[in-house]
Amino acid sequence: DEGYITEAQAAEALDTPLSIKPRVNSFIADAAYFTEQVRRYLEDTYGKEVLYTGGLQVHTTMNLKMQQAAQKAVRDNLREHDKRLGYRGPLRVLAQSEEEAFFSEQVKGFEESPLSEGDVTEGVLTGNTAEALSIRIGNDKGSIPLKSLTWASPIRVVSRDTPPKGNSAGGTTLLPRGSVLQVSIQKRLDSGEYLLGLEQDPEAQGAIVALEPHTGQVKAMVGGYDFSQSQFNRVLQARRLPGSAIKPLIYAAALDKGYTPASIIFDTPIIYKETSETGEETSWKPKNYTEKFYGAVTMRDALTHSHNVITIKILEDIGVGYAANYIGKLGIQSPITRDLTLALGSSALTPFELASAYTVFANGGVRVKPTYITQVADRQGHILESIDPADFPEGPQEGQRLIRQSPERVISPETAYLITNMMESVVQKGTGWRAKALGRPVAGKTGTTNDLKDAWFVGFVPQLVAVSWVGYDQERPLGDKETGSRAASPAWVSFMQEAVSTLPPRDFAIPDDMEFRPVDPQTGLLAIEDNPDSYIEVFAPGTAPNRYALDEKKPSAKDFFKLDLEDLR
Repeated sequence: DEGYITEAQAAEALDTPLSIKPRVNSFIADAAYFTEQVRRYLEDTYGKEVLYTGGLQVHTTMNLKMQQAAQKAVRDNLREHDKRLGYRGPLRVLAQSEEEAFFSEQVKGFEESPLSEGDVTEGVLTGNTAEALSIRIGNDKGSIPLKSLTWASPIRVVSRDTPPKGNSAGGTTLLPRGSVLQVSIQKRLDSGEYLLGLEQDPEAQGAIVALEPHTGQVKAMVGGYDFSQSQFNRVLQARRLPGSAIKPLIYAAALDKGYTPASIIFDTPIIYKETSETGEETSWKPKNYTEKFYGAVTMRDALTHSHNVITIKILEDIGVGYAANYIGKLGIQSPITRDLTLALGSSALTPFELASAYTVFANGGVRVKPTYITQVADRQGHILESIDPADFPEGPQEGQRLIRQSPERVISPETAYLITNMMESVVQKGTGWRAKALGRPVAGKTGTTNDLKDAWFVGFVPQLVAVSWVGYDQERPLGDKETGSRAASPAWVSFMQEAVSTLPPRDFAIPDDMEFRPVDPQTGLLAIEDNPDSYIEVFAPGTAPNRYALDEKKPSAKDFFKLDLEDLR
């Protein structure tokens, strides 16, 4: 009508068949928490109008391989944790008249999205043999071997009208015929049937965040088990108690106050009494996780085995205010509890904050502000913001912004190396032992709250820092012995094994002025080199002991006057 095209061109266009080629973002489900955080940032910065109609081109720091590994690690770990707590029972029980409609609906769904290995779906219990549960999925048959069901056993298949029962509270699992079970596809057998695994959605939540310490770039961020079920990003929005994962920050503060890895601290009972305004007297008797005391312990061993009482004594000595300020400059922005319970991780913080603080250790004492966007451009390719100054050869103009990383030295390289080296001992000899599976230099620390409501593992190699957290949104204990080592570190290990697979193994950089000396473990003093009980300790320049343990143990002339004359005869 407006004369832009001819009648012939219009007819040709109308006769041309349309071929729809949908954009395929197969990774988007794995990156949902990451991309949602990017979307929020863009909306806050540019507004909804530009976000949704401006054709923005956004480049992020995300490493897709790491992101997918993180999502899988969180999900697998939460399922394993949930299984350790027992089986809660079937999803529901179908009446016999409901089964065919259920299977027909499944078949329609499988036509659009066929099942493959690793998928989780629903199956109906049809019976059992002496070795397996018999399951039907759509038009297919499958089986769950009873030997794979130790976490849900003992199991008894009962009639359809018998009430179902799980074993999470103990006893026998009762599964009526017609029970709808959540199952995973292990593989398809030559017979055409499926080999299946029994599953259940976990009730606990988990999170993983990984940062590149030298650039501050966020490489992976998973804020929960399933974004479609909960958009709450626990990496950034959940403030939880870090437990012992806060200890390296306190120990680093102590190192700058004159402590060394060989300093001897006595692990002995302590009691703090306090009188309230009403005159009521209360007492606090902190204890170690093992409920034992270990006497004279080096600072290194105290961190390696996560002794609570020693950390409290160190904190009391260096001052709570000093430690709180020190923790703040490492990147913790949440309010810090300014009392001795800080030593036990009583200040809530986010996994993102904790990861940011640990990057200081991995980066030789330099803090780099984290970022998850490298560049934003408009529809025409005009750069609006970037972390690369080369994108603005004449400097940022109006409407442009340079995202400054501004590295800042917050602690000395010597202190950063000392605390990193001590955390290597946590992995080699202490609670972080699972991280040895990486087969390369690793530093890390577990974290567990007193009531087992939060489990953490924070660890790093020179090129990557990662935090794993597990807990319930509505806080409650994770279960007996569900510590940071057991509940959180398996997810960290699973993620890091995949994440660092293409990174060359590296040793942590040692500052040139560090001193290495043989040390007596009982006194923290120097030892003669051929002493079989000694070990090599590392010290910041000028802090190594200057006395020998052997000299301290030799009796002096005055000691003879303490002997009884009869003994001399």
